[in-house]
Amino acid sequence: MPLGRASAPERASRSEPVAGRARAARVRKRARRRICASSRNYKCVSGLIIPEVESSDVAVVLVRPHVPGNLGSVARAARNFGVGDVRLIEPACSPDEEAYRLSSAVQGVLDAMVRHRTLVEAVADFDAVVATSSLRGRSERRWLSLSELPEFIGSLPNRARVAYVFGPERSGLTEEERSRAGATVNVPTDPGFPTMNLSHAVAVILAIHRTFAASGPGASREEELAPSREIEGAIEHWDRALDAIAFYDTGHRERSLRDWRRIVAGRPLSVREVALLRGVANRILVSLRR
Repeated sequence: MPLGRASAPERASRSEPVAGRARAARVRKRARRRICASSRNYKCVSGLIIPEVESSDVAVVLVRPHVPGNLGSVARAARNFGVGDVRLIEPACSPDEEAYRLSSAVQGVLDAMVRHRTLVEAVADFDAVVATSSLRGRSERRWLSLSELPEFIGSLPNRARVAYVFGPERSGLTEEERSRAGATVNVPTDPGFPTMNLSHAVAVILAIHRTFAASGPGASREEELAPSREIEGAIEHWDRALDAIAFYDTGHRERSLRDWRRIVAGRPLSVREVALLRGVANRILVSLRR
């Protein structure tokens, strides 16, 4: 379905004569070219008018969304703040007519949503992962109030890639899913009516990110951050090392591993720091084999 109906010819009636349809098609084509040539907010891809997206450093990750209309509303909210990367994990629905209606003129964002099998897979290429939740468990690496989120964002190095993870409308993220994030943020709401619409929560978080990104003390740092997959690799490396020295003999391996994950990745790590962690774990394993 073409995006960005920019002029009256775009809404030409389907009942017009064949010659009229051909003429309308030519007018539509010229209109697309004019928009593509003159607007900084749209680009032309295969004849479709697609919204330009300002930031490739931020993504919205939706875990098991249930309501098709929310996909459209989230697409619109994301585009409001210059974000076009929306990822889905095991969605229980697909975009329907209502979703496209709610997405307004940014159906390109809706069409570009990519499905992933797991949260680990979806955030593998990001430097910082932030979960959203109203629940706090002992596995949270770093719990942020909404007022603390700007400081966290401002501490990130320049061009750090950030993924914001939102849970299912009905239940939110599980404790295990939250443990995969470097920080968890809570949007304060009225205790008598605490549940926000998914797209509203997305809008609140992205508005704060857009306001404070590249404005904090970390913005001038060009430090290369380790992506999420490298941090998970280091944690797995340490898991093997701790298992080898019988650290898990207490019988609480999963809980201990969550705590270890919280300690290791409570803040974004540089490539050098991750290499150091893996080097120590490797030295433990090598020494035990001698």
